[in-house]
Amino acid sequence: MNSKKFAGKFIVLDGPDGCGKTTQVKLLVEWIGNQGVDAVTFREPGATAIGEKIREILLNPEHIAMSTAAEVMLYMAARVQLWAEKIKPALQQNKCIVLDRWLSSTCAYQGYAGGFGMDNVIKIASDCLEEIWPDLTVILDVDLETAAKRLDRDLDRMEQKGDGYHKRVREGFLKLVKDRDGFVVTDAKGDVETVHNCIVEIIEKYEAE
Repeated sequence: MNSKKFAGKFIVLDGPDGCGKTTQVKLLVEWIGNQGVDAVTFREPGATAIGEKIREILLNPEHIAMSTAAEVMLYMAARVQLWAEKIKPALQQNKCIVLDRWLSSTCAYQGYAGGFGMDNVIKIASDCLEEIWPDLTVILDVDLETAAKRLDRDLDRMEQKGDGYHKRVREGFLKLVKDRDGFVVTDAKGDVETVHNCIVEIIEKYEAE
């Protein structure tokens, strides 16, 4: 495999809360960097002045009255700003982008679990984003019991939504894998190193095709 194939690629690791995305993104960025490609990651939502303000609103547990439609619009606004300020320039510099969450999260959380409709989420994204899907999205699948054990901290507003909601979130992610190209699912219940190795295998296989 030519490691330079990672240059200018956009890769997303996504999945339910507690699946280990943040840890795995850090490991993958380091691994890609070791292949000789400049890899970067950005917080999503966040990473821009506007995005960070939106993040504060979205995740504040005090904002329990926020509607699902409002969630969709705020997440999308932060994403549009992130694309314009950070992602597009980095891709133009031939860097590899690795993100923890992207449009797939809004599809699974607000679109599927929240009842807004995944097609409606995608339609809004198509209207305001130049590119809506990454080159590859890896869904880290984990059961609710394992995920809950990993969230050993104060939960944000989205994480507090209850088991029924998060069960549907998981279903939404798995539905995306079935319905769209460029999506792969991997079991995220194992230890950190095992999951990382699985992700690397997926990435290498994808780039070799």
